[in-house]
Amino acid sequence: MAARKSPLFDTATTLGKIVAFFGVSALCGVLAAGLLVPAAAATGTAASGSLQFFDNLPSELQAGALAEPSKIYANDGSLIATVYEENRQPVKLDQISPTMIDAMLAIEDDRFYEHGGVDVQGLIGALVSNVSSGTKRGASTITQQYVNNVIIDTNMRNDEEVVLSGSINKTYGDKLREMKLAIAVEKQLSKEEILEGYFNIVPFSGTTFGVQAAAKFFFNVDASALNIPQAALLAGVVNGPSVYSPVNNPDNAIARRNIVIGAMLDKGRITQEEHDAAIATGLDLNVTPVPSNCTGALQAPYFCDYVMNLIAHDERFGASEDERLGLLYRGGLSINTTLDPEIQAAAQTAINETANPDTTDAEIGHSMVSIEPGTGKILSMAQNTRYTPEAGQGNSVLNFNVDQYLNGDPNKPLGGIGGFQPGSTYKPFTVAAWLDAGKKLNDTLDGRKRTYPAGHSWNASCLPGGRYGIPEAWTPINYGDTNYKTTTVIDGLANSYNTITLAEINQLDLCKFQEMAFAAGIHNGKSSGGENVPLEVNPPSSFGGGGDASPLAMATGFATFAAEGLKCEPRALESVTAVDGRTFEVPPQDCQQVMKKEVAQGVNAATQQVMTKGSGQLLQIGVPVAGKTGTNDYRSQTWFMGYTTGMVTASWLGNWVWGDERGTMTGKQIGGRTYPEIDGSLIAGPSWKNFIQRIPGQYGANAFTAPPASIMGNVAPPPKAAPAPTPSASGAADTDKDKNGGGGEEGKPEEKPAGDNNASGASFLENLLATKPETY
Repeated sequence: MAARKSPLFDTATTLGKIVAFFGVSALCGVLAAGLLVPAAAATGTAASGSLQFFDNLPSELQAGALAEPSKIYANDGSLIATVYEENRQPVKLDQISPTMIDAMLAIEDDRFYEHGGVDVQGLIGALVSNVSSGTKRGASTITQQYVNNVIIDTNMRNDEEVVLSGSINKTYGDKLREMKLAIAVEKQLSKEEILEGYFNIVPFSGTTFGVQAAAKFFFNVDASALNIPQAALLAGVVNGPSVYSPVNNPDNAIARRNIVIGAMLDKGRITQEEHDAAIATGLDLNVTPVPSNCTGALQAPYFCDYVMNLIAHDERFGASEDERLGLLYRGGLSINTTLDPEIQAAAQTAINETANPDTTDAEIGHSMVSIEPGTGKILSMAQNTRYTPEAGQGNSVLNFNVDQYLNGDPNKPLGGIGGFQPGSTYKPFTVAAWLDAGKKLNDTLDGRKRTYPAGHSWNASCLPGGRYGIPEAWTPINYGDTNYKTTTVIDGLANSYNTITLAEINQLDLCKFQEMAFAAGIHNGKSSGGENVPLEVNPPSSFGGGGDASPLAMATGFATFAAEGLKCEPRALESVTAVDGRTFEVPPQDCQQVMKKEVAQGVNAATQQVMTKGSGQLLQIGVPVAGKTGTNDYRSQTWFMGYTTGMVTASWLGNWVWGDERGTMTGKQIGGRTYPEIDGSLIAGPSWKNFIQRIPGQYGANAFTAPPASIMGNVAPPPKAAPAPTPSASGAADTDKDKNGGGGEEGKPEEKPAGDNNASGASFLENLLATKPETY
């Protein structure tokens, strides 16, 4: 059996504590020297590294520059999202319950109004207690805690190392500096100012900082309404936000709260009756988190993401991206935007009813974006996925509506997919080029089927040699391989005849309609060379668009038509102000006349006929409206561009994973049903109608200006018969997007497809199909 040690000589007990006491006393002397005679203390080389900070009072301690959430608002002042790293809602001291102040002072610093920043009496008492009893009693005053939290906040803002209170990395120098700064702060700020700053900066949990945010988070009350048990709980949490979390560690939280209530009684801040009643209560939480960032947006999360990216990449908000992001997450910005909540809600509802992510195959996306012609204001931006980075069907942070990069700059990502092949929605720009060349809408063209032999070429002034040639024979076909006839340009667009479009470009420069589309705002959404570039130049692009364009770019291009040739850059920001009163310049309205008015008026006349005699004839809404459908060869991308004089909407539905034959949507689950045939008039178009019927009166819908006679012209007699078509060398239609740049689109409606394979319940789309004639 081991011999029993005498407690007198047990270095782990009495003797060890005596030695430790003298060591701590020596340390106390060093601290005192640092506080009272910093210049003398600094003469020691070992101490100089720590004490040199004594003369450097951070400006943040004077200005109180604390992180505050930024808020993004819609055009009616409703909240879109709150953006923050730290959820903080600053309040004045008189907006904090006196009970809360009593609770915090009782447990953290009861001598707050008696000391000058450092409580020497409390410090010595804590040291002696810790040495003699083995406890870990703290001695930091509220002023010291305030200083420490400001230093942490400053370091976080500057991406510097953060040394937390109680950390093993906190050196004597750190502690000395904290004490010295506490004394300096007491000389510059009143006790009330220090206490107010402390209550607004101290962390209570995770991303919840400050007493107002904590009161709202844990109890859903204002800080001014906190009662004794609530105040005691929050005062206790400050000592260890994780350890005493009432959400994650309720038993620890109750125990710590009761210690605070006991301290309040001992210090005479509450009565025995109040103490007993408070001890008897439960936690009684009403946890009400403030959703953060775009994942917690109350509306329009993808528009929220777009706005955040615009600010992150705009030098108006800071010299570097880190500075801009710091401002966004910590600067308390009020970001007022162009979003219209009623239009946004209508778009989201229509999308959900058409292609709900829970009943739609994961690769099938649906989006709508609306802008105002003549201003470029983005009114809505919706899609059929949930904005979250979590894996799962229907979840995605990719924005279907926007480009990959801002102005083609790879250093400025917008979070977008970068667009989709636009199909026949590109055809109006061929008509625009036709009219701009002095030709007429009623010019009659031979739209019969023909084969262009290998080596055939077209005028293309922007290409080397000024020509575009094809290496193999090519036979363009119309939708359904029908309707090969002689007809007018306006009828050709209304019914989306590919052969009429090709007859037009036979008399044009291929580069002309590309240039007109680009000037109107349509470009390759995957541009990454530092600037936006146009879609490709080739014959199929005249009726299918060579490349991918984003819905926002397509809406911009059609808004140029609606505004009679006035192209306006898309705008999302109206104003941005910071909590400190700074006002930031936002991109101004940027509109230019890029197309002759009469040319745009002519296109509008043709696209109105799409709605009266073409593929949009079942999408009338009772007001003057124009539109254009679009579908690529593979039935992987479909569009409907619907517009009035006051609003343009791009409705896209397609396979966002694959844009070629692998992405065909035929037979896919879309909103709980399958479609044996897919085109822009069948799903994207009716979804647009569902949307716009929900917001009557929320957009301008005046009559479009009729084009002059010089644009319309007279219907000419049919031309002489053309030579018989040359047999196709390939015997096939243009179905190779990679080789031909996309193409075939719906022409004049043909027979309705067979009945739905998976029809369920009456819906807007089913009602529409029930009344649909034999053609669509």
